[in-house]
Amino acid sequence: MSRIGKELIVMPAGVTAKFENDTLTVTGPKGTLTQVVDSVIKVNIDGQNLSFEIAKETPTSNAKHGLYRALAHNMVVGVHDGFTKALQIAGVGYKASVSGNKLVMNLGLSHLVEVEIPEGLNVACPSATDVVITGIDKQKVGQFASKIRDLRPVEPYHGYGIKYADEVVVRKVGKTAGKGKK
Repeated sequence: MSRIGKELIVMPAGVTAKFENDTLTVTGPKGTLTQVVDSVIKVNIDGQNLSFEIAKETPTSNAKHGLYRALAHNMVVGVHDGFTKALQIAGVGYKASVSGNKLVMNLGLSHLVEVEIPEGLNVACPSATDVVITGIDKQKVGQFASKIRDLRPVEPYHGYGIKYADEVVVRKVGKTAGKGKK
């Protein structure tokens, strides 16, 4: 039995869960999320408590027990509080702005980079070098933030590029060959 899967999920006020036809639906003040649950896992809803049990032992039932509990917990947190990822852009002339349903960035290339914002996500640029992504689906928020970061990863010599706000970039020392040696 999975240690994570055994933990009980206590839903905050205003959040409800429903399980029918192998689909878990969680509704809260920020929206509704659904997740299909494998038949080897049994979902128990008791008032404001949500728990998971292994219905049928298989080689992967322990892993699925913890997986579906973690997914359900992320759904509950998402519909109640939401998720946020912050990105920072560093570089001469590098900047970002939101225009309609697109994030438009100048990343030192010969052209502007435009990325369409997925449905269900909110993107804001509090300053020209900051991008904040918010949404109720943790996977969508993280995937979109990763997609943006991959457009121009931080290079270690000057620190130019896009990084997560809480990411630590290990800087490298530049070339020193030939200086002071003869």
